[in-house]
Amino acid sequence: MPISPNFTSILSKNWDVNFTQCAPNGFLKYTELCNLLQLTAAAHSELGGISFADMQEFHQAWVLSRMRVEIEALPKWGDTVTVTTWINSLENSRSVRALEVHVNGKKIVGSETFWAVFNTQKRRPEALALPYEHFELYPNKRATASTFSKIDIHNEKEILFEKTVCLSDLDIVNHANNVKYLEWCLDLVDPKLLLKQKVASFEMNFLKELSLAETVQIHENIEENETIFSITKEDKTCFALQLHFK
Repeated sequence: MPISPNFTSILSKNWDVNFTQCAPNGFLKYTELCNLLQLTAAAHSELGGISFADMQEFHQAWVLSRMRVEIEALPKWGDTVTVTTWINSLENSRSVRALEVHVNGKKIVGSETFWAVFNTQKRRPEALALPYEHFELYPNKRATASTFSKIDIHNEKEILFEKTVCLSDLDIVNHANNVKYLEWCLDLVDPKLLLKQKVASFEMNFLKELSLAETVQIHENIEENETIFSITKEDKTCFALQLHFK
């Protein structure tokens, strides 16, 4: 699609929180928060002519590599949230995108995301084939207090669970969706910590893609105010999640 006449380098989009997106406490699930962030990023890419549909002409797609989310509070059922997004950096095969969530004018969530251009036929990164110079970049406009990082994974972690990738876990790029990794790990967290909104921030590293019917192991390492999960396949780490609690 061509660049939309409504395109702007900073996009704000409103979303209504409905009951299907909420946990039993009436607040937005952490996985659904990530979905809203990703949908807003996708909407901005579509307006700017670098959406999934545009990129598929060259067998390309954006895939999430790293993500940090800092949470002051979660929106609740019935809230209208405003998600604002802009790009910090974009060159060749990599992009850093910032996102913020506001309710009634107050910022409650900030996120920094790192994306890579992925060839969906060759299954490897490559330079973006579409023009992107019309995006104004904001390298100094940050959405989070800290940037994303490489999570320190401990090999001695306890194996908590074994999971086989199902069809419902796959997305349009034909690999396990990034939110599914988060969901698998959060299902192993003490529910009270989640329902009482004790998560101050979380980071995710996506290292290797997972496909249908592959079996993985989920590991856990607990430290003071912090839990690290990793997902491995044949002793190789595919994903890491670091949770910081209040």
